[in-house]
Amino acid sequence: MGAAGGGASSITLLLPLLLIAVLYLLMIRPQQKRQKQWQQMLSNIKAGDRVTTSGGIRGVILSIKDDAIVIRVAPDNLKMEVAKNAIASVTTQDSASGS
Repeated sequence: MGAAGGGASSITLLLPLLLIAVLYLLMIRPQQKRQKQWQQMLSNIKAGDRVTTSGGIRGVILSIKDDAIVIRVAPDNLKMEVAKNAIASVTTQDSASGS
């Protein structure tokens, strides 16, 4: 009986550690990877790239400041200054810039 009680307590201690490891692998690690990719995307933006903000505004980057960018929004060529952190996605305009 003493050996069975010792085995059950080690499983009881091992279960929370296993749960934390699974939580890390399934939730925390992928989020960190997405955050790193997003930071890299922001560091690689340049004038001429098409961007979409987290609010759904689409435009072309005109200039880049430290923590903000100026974009031109169609159809009226309205210039807007938005925070860099508001950029949700970037489409590089290398091939379409000639048209």
